[in-house]
Amino acid sequence: MHDEESPENLPDEPAGQSAAPSAPPGSAAVETGAYAVLRNANFSRYLIGRFVASLGQQMLVVAIDWELYQRTHSALALAMVGLSLMVPMILFTVPAGHFADTFNRKHIILISTLVLTLTSVGLALGSAWLFPVGWIYFFLFVIGAARTFLWPASAAFVTGLVPLDQLARAITFNSGAFQASAVAGPAAFGAVLALTPVAVAHNSAWPVYALNALASLVCFALVLPIRHAHKARPAEPVSLKILAEGFRFVFENKIILGTITLDLFAVLLGGAVTILPMFANDIFHTGPGGLGWLRNAMAVGSVLCALVIAHRPPLQKAGSAMLWAVAIFGLATILFGLANTNCLGRWISLSNAAWFWVAFTLLALAGAVDNISVVVRHTLVQILTPDEKRGRVSAVNSLFIGTSNELGGFRSGIVAFLFTTPTMLGTAHATGAIISTVSGGIGTILVVLAVAWIWPEIRRYGKLG
Repeated sequence: MHDEESPENLPDEPAGQSAAPSAPPGSAAVETGAYAVLRNANFSRYLIGRFVASLGQQMLVVAIDWELYQRTHSALALAMVGLSLMVPMILFTVPAGHFADTFNRKHIILISTLVLTLTSVGLALGSAWLFPVGWIYFFLFVIGAARTFLWPASAAFVTGLVPLDQLARAITFNSGAFQASAVAGPAAFGAVLALTPVAVAHNSAWPVYALNALASLVCFALVLPIRHAHKARPAEPVSLKILAEGFRFVFENKIILGTITLDLFAVLLGGAVTILPMFANDIFHTGPGGLGWLRNAMAVGSVLCALVIAHRPPLQKAGSAMLWAVAIFGLATILFGLANTNCLGRWISLSNAAWFWVAFTLLALAGAVDNISVVVRHTLVQILTPDEKRGRVSAVNSLFIGTSNELGGFRSGIVAFLFTTPTMLGTAHATGAIISTVSGGIGTILVVLAVAWIWPEIRRYGKLG
């Protein structure tokens, strides 16, 4: 999330590390300007494809949370979403990284996208016919497996599309496109359900799942003709040493290890996205539309931040900026948990609707500062990793970040479930959601202090790019 450069800072390319990716073969002199990277036809096609696919996935995730809570009214059911997505990440991350370094990355992206398409079709059929909720968790497991292979291949894929001097901006636009999809996704979810009241009456979200299948097919069609500069490694016997190379590299590089660890524990403790249906239903008393707005909030802040970063020169104090950003993320999470009539409303007289928009603003702030962390972390991982290891290192990065997202959702759901008892805060579900969120934000701030002390190299890291 930050970047800095002074005589006491670490160099931009530490000794002993591989140089960052070179320009793709046949590329002309690097253009300058905030939007020069968008004139790269291959990158633009990839960016649009990933935006469309992410839009569908964002709709799908909100729909699953909504459908499960409507059918079960249980925080534990929401917690199991994170667990279902996390288990395949743990099982398949190591082979996924090996595949991304050994085989054609574009082919991996295409195959993973087709698997996601078929899974969405399965969800649509299961939701329309109201299969037992256990089927939803099965499909989530398959989605988690497909994403585990998709992420490292996709992260390393970008480095073959753009020259080094445009990599940071490419990652910024890539992150911005994802966050833009996160803005549009929940809104599209609400619109689709508003247009299909029959499905809503049966607590079904099958139209959303069907649209996600279509979005995945559009992504497949856009990525298929891309020319990508990736020379797959010659096939070699698979050994534990080869598979574990990504982990070894990460643990030997203190900057990469520290930044990944910071993000892992910050999201693990501070994430409240999974239990937003509880806030919408039991605290702010809104319907699917209110849930859509809350799910939009962090993405809105992230997109605005991405636009600002895109028009500014590379961060000059990346390390300290990231630490401050994560600390603010934790503080915003705490205040979000308290911004309602059950907590701060006891001393500050605001209507429930007004508190809703205060909470929305705090989530947007959390999303804005989180985007800084995303840009810094992804840029550092790609710059500091040699190309022949990028797939495996990106897989480790995906494992850390993906499991933190899903395990964080599991944590927040479990804590909310354990504290779902009537208290002075209001309803039982409101109590659990508030305690889960506030305690997670406090934990995030403590993690920032620990990382800054354990890895001082991060505080001193300078210019990004």
